[in-house]
Amino acid sequence: MKLNINENKCTRCGSCEPECPNEAIFQTDDVYVIDTKLCDGCVRYGTPLCKLLCSSNAIHEIKDSVYKKYLGLRIFN
Repeated sequence: MKLNINENKCTRCGSCEPECPNEAIFQTDDVYVIDTKLCDGCVRYGTPLCKLLCSSNAIHEIKDSVYKKYLGLRIFN
């Protein structure tokens, strides 16, 4: 499962970033982003920790077809 942060819902509280065991969440100039290459959906914990902590419900699962399109548009390495 890959996750994404909806920047329109995100309050930029930063609570998700330190909780990510894969260090997949980072802050750009004004938004938080999940690097999908590093995110594994916290499979070893059974549920995404960042999603549990997000008070604004801004973190959601990316559907496979949308995820594949997203990879083609990525600006991150």
